[in-house]
Amino acid sequence: MDHFNLGTYRRPISTLSAETQRWFDIGLNWCYGFNHEEGIKCFEKALETNPDCPMVHWGIAYAAGPFYNLTWKEHGEAEADSATKRCFEHVRLARANAASASEVERRLIEALASRFQKPHRVTLPEFEQWDDAYAAAMRRVYQDFPDDHDVMALLVEALMMRTVRRLWNLKTGAPAANSDVIEALEICERSIRLADEAGIAQHPAIVHLHIHLLEMSTMPERGMRSADLLGKMCPDAGHMNHMPGHIYVLCGEYEKAKLASEKAVRANDLYLAYADEPTYYLLGCCHDLHLMMFTCMLLGQSRPALWAADKVRSLVTRDVVSLPDRPKLTQTVEGYHAMKSHVEVRFGCWREIIDEPVTEEPGLYVLTAAMQHYAKGVAHATLRNFVQAEREREKFHRHLEGIAPERRFLSNPTRASLAVGAALLDGELAYHQGRHDEAYGHLRQAVELDDTLSYTEPWAWMHPPRHALAALLLDQGHAQEAEQVYRDDLGLSGKVQRCAQHPNNVWALHGLVECLKRRGETEELPALQARLAVALAKADVPISSSCLCRTSVQHGCCH
Repeated sequence: MDHFNLGTYRRPISTLSAETQRWFDIGLNWCYGFNHEEGIKCFEKALETNPDCPMVHWGIAYAAGPFYNLTWKEHGEAEADSATKRCFEHVRLARANAASASEVERRLIEALASRFQKPHRVTLPEFEQWDDAYAAAMRRVYQDFPDDHDVMALLVEALMMRTVRRLWNLKTGAPAANSDVIEALEICERSIRLADEAGIAQHPAIVHLHIHLLEMSTMPERGMRSADLLGKMCPDAGHMNHMPGHIYVLCGEYEKAKLASEKAVRANDLYLAYADEPTYYLLGCCHDLHLMMFTCMLLGQSRPALWAADKVRSLVTRDVVSLPDRPKLTQTVEGYHAMKSHVEVRFGCWREIIDEPVTEEPGLYVLTAAMQHYAKGVAHATLRNFVQAEREREKFHRHLEGIAPERRFLSNPTRASLAVGAALLDGELAYHQGRHDEAYGHLRQAVELDDTLSYTEPWAWMHPPRHALAALLLDQGHAQEAEQVYRDDLGLSGKVQRCAQHPNNVWALHGLVECLKRRGETEELPALQARLAVALAKADVPISSSCLCRTSVQHGCCH
């Protein structure tokens, strides 16, 4: 655990032991990179050299608690009981030894005590009160220690934890109800400014959280410098290598997002080779591959997208999917396991989709089974095997009815994201059977359902429904509506929330250029054709339409 290069950041604490300090620094850096379980191991090593060090006990309590990717609500019951007991006990030990701590350390310990008020789980409203109390306490610490960058980072995180993934209103771009995002952003950017003025390196947690604060906003480009800096700061911390990819994808810098993903995967492989059991961090490893699939799909690069999808499947073994009482971990990694179907539909791998055996355990592989039936339905419809397509559609709906309403994949109920697939499948089937107007109704509904999903990135439905709608509109000569749909997707109309736009993606660029050519447009066309040429040069498949379900111009291609 000490042979990973997590960057140069250090926080001196009240201890006379160089070993204690060394292990504390490593543990804190793991936590700042969202690998809390590894952070705890390091803090425990620090306790071996200094069992009474108050800040090491603070570290364990901090690391064992909730964080942005694992809220109290997402804990299983036994998981929440175990975490609260551990956090409460280590806060107690930190307080008992606080006489040897500095003033700012004592204040951090007292603030954390308000986050863990009982040694057992409580109701969700009470957990939320603890989060509020901790944020309020950290505000007071910041008032007294306004130039301490760790205090700034911890306060920003505490403010974000009050409304996880609900920082901004996606439709209006204003702060969401009850969100402290403006305050958090001001503190984050003040820290960045102070570091610049002092000529010191940026704080890794600050630039990391800066990206989280901006990723669902209307101004992701405001996080571009933080993304560029963070990507070089912590070479062996997979999550820190990955995070810039969020800003890059949102800004249409898909190649940069792919490189960030490759760096993250390399770092994660190093960690997984060392880790001796499945930890919560496995979810992060799968997420990094998920972003790689997404950015490669938008680039039109089938080979790396399929490689990432297959790698997820190699990591998500049955042993992991069936772990008891870790709902966020098991349900989310199973969702990642299902994502290969999106990649195959994107690249028109119709034969591969049809030939793939359906999971034998649909009750365990819940999203995987649903996505397989959806993909098989689309494949059969596109190949005009209508009897088989209808059969797969029926299986899809029967399976969907059996999915528990509380089952989630990332920020959305599983049923909500699969409702997009249901509308798409209805649209594809109706279209290929010649019921075009009915098909467009279903496909427009898919777009609407997709736009109302809760924020998550990659988006909960990875294959933009606008790409299918516009492709099939163009197929029947409805170029005017298709053009509007492509402009919306590319973010040229401003009519779609910022995080659902896909600037400069090769599929919609291709479609928009085709629309402009059809109506003889000459002013906009040359610049768009130049952008399309750049995008086409990066693709590894022939791009003949924004969706390969439009069979009049291509025959599907998959590596």
